[in-house]
Amino acid sequence: MINDDVKKENSATEETLNKTSSDLDDVLEKEQGDVLAEESDPAVLRKLLDEQKARAEENFDRLVRLQADYENFRRRTRQEKEDLYKYASEQLVNALLPVLDNFERALAADSVSIDNYKSGVHMIYKQIQDVLASEGVKPVPAVGEQFDPLKHEAALRAESDQYPDNTVIEELRRGYYLKDKVIRPAMVKVAKLS
Repeated sequence: MINDDVKKENSATEETLNKTSSDLDDVLEKEQGDVLAEESDPAVLRKLLDEQKARAEENFDRLVRLQADYENFRRRTRQEKEDLYKYASEQLVNALLPVLDNFERALAADSVSIDNYKSGVHMIYKQIQDVLASEGVKPVPAVGEQFDPLKHEAALRAESDQYPDNTVIEELRRGYYLKDKVIRPAMVKVAKLS
């Protein structure tokens, strides 16, 4: 009995579903027919075409503007980079101009004793060292250091019992760091065991 009731309910549900599905199919066919009828109308088609053309032109104009903006950005960035390279040393040059002024004063002095002249040159030398130190330039340590090909350039080797093998015993030309980078290695004489 229960099975019969369930079967009747299932068949009723199936009929309702089939009817609803059939109704939906009818509605869809009618709407598609309306749309097809509208789209086959030349005026409607022309209107749709004009709308799509307007959208395409708007997108094209936007693309052209974006490309122009990007090209202007690239040009401006390249110019800023060139200016940076061109005027990168401006700060250092401005710091060295007072040193140049002092050299000109020293050369213009007529009645200067050799001791005064020497002390003036020493002061100018100290001024140059201070300017370079403020820019991050510092000397590479050499004498007494273990030879390091990254910081030292070996010009001579000399036998020595005073120093261990591969120790720098004399600095022939001072080397310099710029911040943490060796910009000129120290030219040195290196000890070798006899």
